[in-house]
Amino acid sequence: MTDSVKNFKVRVTPHAKQNTVVERDGVLRVYTTTAPEKGRANESVIELLSKYFNVPKSRIKILNGLAFREKTVTII
Repeated sequence: MTDSVKNFKVRVTPHAKQNTVVERDGVLRVYTTTAPEKGRANESVIELLSKYFNVPKSRIKILNGLAFREKTVTII
């Protein structure tokens, strides 16, 4: 069995009113109530994407954009 890898762009909005993932205009947007301090927002993004795609958090990695709103994420 071969693992399939999927890379995609994500737009993150920290300090949102609620935690949610929405696909809008072909872009996956992640809204998190977490502040972007000490990687907490990135942890929240991984958790939200894990629930959205129904995969374990360990299979989701942020490849680029750790300190930015635009991120490249991979799911293995």
